[in-house]
Amino acid sequence: MKNKGIIALIAGFMINMSFGVLYSWSIFSLNLTETLGWSKTSAALPYTTAIFMFALMMIPAGKLQDRFGGKKIAALGGLLTGTGFILSSIFTSVQGMCITFGMLTGSGIGIGYAAVTPSVVKWFDDSKKGLITGIVVSGFGLSTIYMAPLTNWMIKSFGIFTSFRTLGIAFIILVTILSQFLFEKETPESKITEMTTNDISWKDMIRTKEFIMLWIMFASGALGGLMIIGHLSKIAVIQLGSNVGFILVALTAIFNATGRPISGVMSDKIGRTKAMIILSMAQGIIFLFFGKLNTFPALMFGAAVVTFTYGGNFAVYPSAISDMFGKKNFGLNYGILFSAWGLGGVAGPLLAGKVVDIFGSYTSAYIMAAALSIFSSAIGIILYKMEKKGSSSLSRQTS
Repeated sequence: MKNKGIIALIAGFMINMSFGVLYSWSIFSLNLTETLGWSKTSAALPYTTAIFMFALMMIPAGKLQDRFGGKKIAALGGLLTGTGFILSSIFTSVQGMCITFGMLTGSGIGIGYAAVTPSVVKWFDDSKKGLITGIVVSGFGLSTIYMAPLTNWMIKSFGIFTSFRTLGIAFIILVTILSQFLFEKETPESKITEMTTNDISWKDMIRTKEFIMLWIMFASGALGGLMIIGHLSKIAVIQLGSNVGFILVALTAIFNATGRPISGVMSDKIGRTKAMIILSMAQGIIFLFFGKLNTFPALMFGAAVVTFTYGGNFAVYPSAISDMFGKKNFGLNYGILFSAWGLGGVAGPLLAGKVVDIFGSYTSAYIMAAALSIFSSAIGIILYKMEKKGSSSLSRQTS
């Protein structure tokens, strides 16, 4: 049984490393502007569509995972992701690629991502839930380290459309194989364990003040974080006077990934809500000083803190949902909470860009991002006090 859990953990990590190709769109978009003469705005549309579909599909995918298991649903995600890439080599207009990459690939990534974590976490003890979740989702953040140079090499060597086809075929084969190792756990022991947990349906969950507070916290933190993370390359040019943004982005991918298991362990030790407060507060404080980070080491430190805390949320929030509302409906329940990230993913970079256009600098964007992050932390403090006083309507707390 333990060996199956370890194998599922490795498979889940590798599946997420494949789905992390979403973060390499900037490589594709640069080539599309050069090859097809697309504007920068047009080149960003398929990615924005994919982010929206990613978040949107987490909800039905979570329900499908709860019903049919991770093996089938992760394989479906890989099939859609790969098909979207393959069709992107055929339908090369902006509208066509919004459908192929944006809708199909984005949906595939959302479906696959939703299936992996619940499939793996169920094999491990609750005391390790944050750590295991962090390891699984770290694959998504870590993928930038290899995927960006790989796609860049493929495009230069074979052209963008051959690269689309090759990656598409590879995704279908790789994810289909890896998904077979997301074993189902259907023993009498596991069923007894599930009946003793605080299993709450999504309809009851969304009525609780705990879920509403978690949603607001996640949305505020993600929105604040992505306002700045989505503009790191441009910030580097403005504050350092040199185009080293690509180095900054590559290095911070490591902190994005490592923040997930480390934050997961921290939440296992001190409680989910305390961990959320610390992550949001650290992010908010560093934003207040971001405009003064005018050397590469200083800006690197600031970017590391932001990406570490941002990445940490992807280990802590799903663990909190499982703790508070049970494992039985974990896939669907977390999918609904994940809509908060969808808001940040779509609106964050656009909001920061608009603020810079209006005020002419990132100073106002830093203040706004800091306010959102500190607000998230403040909601967390209220939630923690509710738990401490026993006024929470949920019986199982981790703090």
